[in-house]
Amino acid sequence: MGFPGTWMTTSESMVYRVVPKCACSTIGQIMYYTDHGQFFDGDIHDAREGLHKWAMEDSQPLISDNVRNHKSLAFTCVRNPYTRILSSFFDKIAGIQRNGQRYRGNLLPQLSQKYGINVDGDFNQIEMFRRFLLFARDTIRFRKPMDPDIHWSAQSGHISTFILNGGRYDRIFWTEQFNEGMQSVLDGTELPHPINLAEIPRFNESAGHGPKRAHPVKDFFDDLSMHLVYEIYKKDFRLFKYDFENPANKMPKGQIDLDEVHAKLGR
Repeated sequence: MGFPGTWMTTSESMVYRVVPKCACSTIGQIMYYTDHGQFFDGDIHDAREGLHKWAMEDSQPLISDNVRNHKSLAFTCVRNPYTRILSSFFDKIAGIQRNGQRYRGNLLPQLSQKYGINVDGDFNQIEMFRRFLLFARDTIRFRKPMDPDIHWSAQSGHISTFILNGGRYDRIFWTEQFNEGMQSVLDGTELPHPINLAEIPRFNESAGHGPKRAHPVKDFFDDLSMHLVYEIYKKDFRLFKYDFENPANKMPKGQIDLDEVHAKLGR
């Protein structure tokens, strides 16, 4: 299976397991900058040179050798499951993508027919999000009406493939404390081009794709919605120390235990 979703700097200074909707655009641009002294001109997901990616065949043997021999600092980044699933809805379901199209083409008509989801005009954001949440649960638990999408499948699932295939993380940090976490990665590596995190732009490639969220996070989650979120993301809450009881609290409640993560996701 190898290391899907893994990026590595061309200098092999660091290895990153991408988790969608967790600052991956910004992290990719930082990695690119530390090798080249400038940011990639465009969406880093479109870069086909200047960064090794598992999706590019020529990069695979280099990434495999590095990860299996733990030659570089390996890391990933996680996000509160409540805000991550909300972001997925506004970007991928309610939004228009970079190519001017709806995400995955015929997905929205299918959601409209089977779940009554309508995101045209001034729609009821809370009601439509809760219907989407039911759909997301069905894809993850029952793989119906489709396989789960990478943008709303559990973070623990993404992160586990790296461990199961022979990798080990040196850092896992939170998007909610991004600068501190990313700085700990940079401090643990030798960089061709140092970078000042306080001065870089945020490369949020999904910003502007969808309508602006009209309510606080907690308003989207009633008792049933919280139950569905916990059913889908129980491991994410537990391993990455987020607060399931309070959707209004996006901050973690404790420190991530790397040994626990490797033990529980490496089985």
